[in-house]
Amino acid sequence: MRALFLILIFTNIFTSKLFSQSGFNSEGMEVTKQDLELNVYENDSTARALVIYEFGKSYVDRETFRLNTEIKKKLKILNRNGFDKATETIHLYTPKGINKEKISKIVATVYNLEDGKVTKTKLDKDDIFEEVYREDQTLVKFTFPNIKVGSVITYSYELESPYMFKYKSWYFQDDIPKLHSEYRPSIPGNWEYHIKLVGGKKLYMNFSEIRKNCLHASGRGSSDCGDYIYIMKDIPAFIEEDYMTTKQNYLARIEYELKVFRGFDGRVDNITKTWKSVEGELKSDSSIGRQLKKSGAVKDLLSDDIANIKDPLEKAKAIYKFVQSNYTWNEEFSIFENVSIKDLIDEKSGSVSEINILLHNLMDVHDIEVKPVLLSTRRNGLATKIYPVISDFNYLIVQITVNDETYLLDATDNYLTFGQLPFRCLNQYGRLIDFKEGGYWIDIFPESLNLQKYLGQFSIEDNTIKGQIEGTSSGYHALITKRKYFSNEETYLEDYYVNQNNDLQFLSHSSETTDKTSPEFKEIFDVEKPVDVVGETLYINPILMTFFDENPFKLQERTYPIDFGFKDTYLYTAKINTEGYDVIEFPKQASIGLPNNTGTLLFNTNVEENSVVIYFKFNFKEAIYDAGYYPYLKNYFATIVDIEKNSLIVLKKKP
Repeated sequence: MRALFLILIFTNIFTSKLFSQSGFNSEGMEVTKQDLELNVYENDSTARALVIYEFGKSYVDRETFRLNTEIKKKLKILNRNGFDKATETIHLYTPKGINKEKISKIVATVYNLEDGKVTKTKLDKDDIFEEVYREDQTLVKFTFPNIKVGSVITYSYELESPYMFKYKSWYFQDDIPKLHSEYRPSIPGNWEYHIKLVGGKKLYMNFSEIRKNCLHASGRGSSDCGDYIYIMKDIPAFIEEDYMTTKQNYLARIEYELKVFRGFDGRVDNITKTWKSVEGELKSDSSIGRQLKKSGAVKDLLSDDIANIKDPLEKAKAIYKFVQSNYTWNEEFSIFENVSIKDLIDEKSGSVSEINILLHNLMDVHDIEVKPVLLSTRRNGLATKIYPVISDFNYLIVQITVNDETYLLDATDNYLTFGQLPFRCLNQYGRLIDFKEGGYWIDIFPESLNLQKYLGQFSIEDNTIKGQIEGTSSGYHALITKRKYFSNEETYLEDYYVNQNNDLQFLSHSSETTDKTSPEFKEIFDVEKPVDVVGETLYINPILMTFFDENPFKLQERTYPIDFGFKDTYLYTAKINTEGYDVIEFPKQASIGLPNNTGTLLFNTNVEENSVVIYFKFNFKEAIYDAGYYPYLKNYFATIVDIEKNSLIVLKKKP
């Protein structure tokens, strides 16, 4: 207790100092005049709103044995863009039956400074609404009254939950900055949790102590509680940016996963299991294990032409093509429920699990070594590796092995090349399930070439640069382009090129790619573009097709990884016939690289007799870059955009 007393003294000294520096009262719920007068947060001048103080307390009620959480917040509206924070939405789990989450004691007050005086407007109970979000979820919404720029809002409410399997998580970070975020959970010894601090930010305070006899069951015993104090201060806003997976991977928070429950009657339930025990359960599960054994249902699905193929790799490709072409994904994942291979065969449409389990069973029946793989998609977040959490997974693919080579397959998309996964699946790793030998983690990083390339041949006629561009895309670039092209060939050119290149005139377009599953997509454009002319001098930007219109990286600092999903290469070359002109000026050479040889950029101009040759190539040799690379990547992209927009060749007509 003496140590806690000293810590709290230090905390008060520190917060008083913080208060004097920021001007906001981040020590509690009291609203000061300075809270109302200040409309800028010095540490983030772009912030639209600011959490000055928030406090949460979770505990198990001694009477009801339910998990109660008390929440208090003090929020500042800094400008009109912060008005979206004037509405609070709370999700409640409300399945059919009596075990529903509840909310109570909603209290809110809006403070404003009007003519030098502090006014208060309280939330009316009639302004609190409930909305059915899903069959098992209810939204409780309330909008704070009399909101203005400069308003300070204080509000509080209490939650009650019968579900202890996942203790109340606490989010220290949001899309607006916070000065003080404090959480005080109290956990009885009956429940033992894995406690995980996510997001990489350090706690200002991390304190715990044991409190005796916090929970008592009459005639059956009592339990001690672990009381915790977690505090973070000066938490920056989490700003989403391009090239990231779900923000759930990175938001600073504390999460709980139930490991063991100990009843007062001596019963012990080990909730967290080993992968061996989980695979045992999956093996007998009606939606996974039993469906993976349904060989009889698929035995006669294939034609003799496929079944009689001798080469195992060619047979595997033919089986994959058969499933890919004949069964349609219904846009549902549903990997652990309502999975029926029979229904898929009958209806020709089904979930991810149904389609890929059918693929698995066909491979297995035809003697192709195959295993299912569970993974979590990019939007779903990274699966926990420390211990099995089946609810982390939302997707199923298969891995086959042919001639000692492994291939990851997903037949839900009829544009995919054999061995290519949808972009949504590129989330670092998955869990291979092997009911006989035991499963293991596998990496999910595509190794195939991903290239976007344009090759141009141009001449100058009547103050216009005109010629032909050959475009080639491969890997994931081809996947994107094929989907655009084959979904509507008639409007493809206008939708994806004409509307994005206002100055460039597209005279014709053709493609020699006819197979939706081709690893490459090739196309040819006939183009022309007027050039700037001053007297006898022509000014030409030789980069007629660009890769990036603007720098995707705009933050001062990024604290989470840059995740492209795959390694990448871009190439633009152009040869411009300059017969009849003198080359007065041409772009300077540029060459830069990313640290540790993880990317290189080269831009070069060669002036030859009657021609200028442009060579522009850059690549990304890693699929994922640590946040430390952010300033280098930001500069890298700035250079790319500058070259594309500002390269200039100056020509003058020969006498």
